[in-house]
Amino acid sequence: MTAATDMTSMPGATPIVRRTPKATFDAVFRNASFGAAMLVLVLLAGIMVSMVVGGWPAFREFGLGFITSSVWDTQNEQYGAWPAIVGTLSTALIALVIGVPLSLGIAVYLTQLAPAWFKKPVATAIELLAAVPSIIYGMWGLFVFVPLFAQYVQIPLSNIVEGMPVVGTILYSRSPSGLGIFTAGIILAFMIVPFIASITRDMLEQIPSVLRESAYGIGATTWEVVRHVLVPQAGVSIIGAVMLGLGRALGETMAVTFVVGNANRLSASILDPGSTIASRIANEFNEALGLQLNALIALGCILFFVTFVVLVIARLLVARVKRY
Repeated sequence: MTAATDMTSMPGATPIVRRTPKATFDAVFRNASFGAAMLVLVLLAGIMVSMVVGGWPAFREFGLGFITSSVWDTQNEQYGAWPAIVGTLSTALIALVIGVPLSLGIAVYLTQLAPAWFKKPVATAIELLAAVPSIIYGMWGLFVFVPLFAQYVQIPLSNIVEGMPVVGTILYSRSPSGLGIFTAGIILAFMIVPFIASITRDMLEQIPSVLRESAYGIGATTWEVVRHVLVPQAGVSIIGAVMLGLGRALGETMAVTFVVGNANRLSASILDPGSTIASRIANEFNEALGLQLNALIALGCILFFVTFVVLVIARLLVARVKRY
């Protein structure tokens, strides 16, 4: 074996250490890896600093009222982020409620129930859906899904629930155009399903088959195998997949802008138009100047903070699942 160093010494002379090419390459690789890791941290710090500096005039002008206010008046230079924050969280929550069960069902079916001839085409189709640009989802939602949703869901549902307590408030649409918070949540659900389903399917396939076979051998049903064997084994990965989908839903811009309605108001009905942080920035950033530009950058700071909180929650959930 070639030594890492070659030491040559003479009486009364200082030993000379010669590094071999192997040791040199290891040092270069180690430094390059460290540089790549530091680059990520530098970029993250740069983004945070630039967002805070750009949005600080809005925070300084309006204080906490910027977060709690519902006013967005470009003529009088009055800005509030609350409707956009509520819209962002509402659409993401709707997307998770619809998308997570659908994704888990797809993953379980492909790994446990689907015949071999059917599994590959479905898995390929799901992976292709993940590659579809968001603007395509938005265009399909606006020109195809929105008219159908208005005609066959919003109008009949509004006629049924009109005047009902609570339900009538949440599900009644004052202008059943098909655009709204719920529509945006459905489109987002379609967008996050490929990511969650693909990751969950891969994780379920990595579980040793002996665990499933043992459970079936003692008389467990398919549901019991999924509930008591597969889900606990892949719990950490499933949480990671869900949080990845949530991050996609929170930051999605173009698809949501097409179908959310872009109305700067709060409504108790999820079928009414609204707005999100990303859609507000996309609609106004190109023409924004002065304090309006600062307010839009401040919205970006809030969205950045929300995604950071989501990451922290994901870490806590993963740590809790690992303990059990």
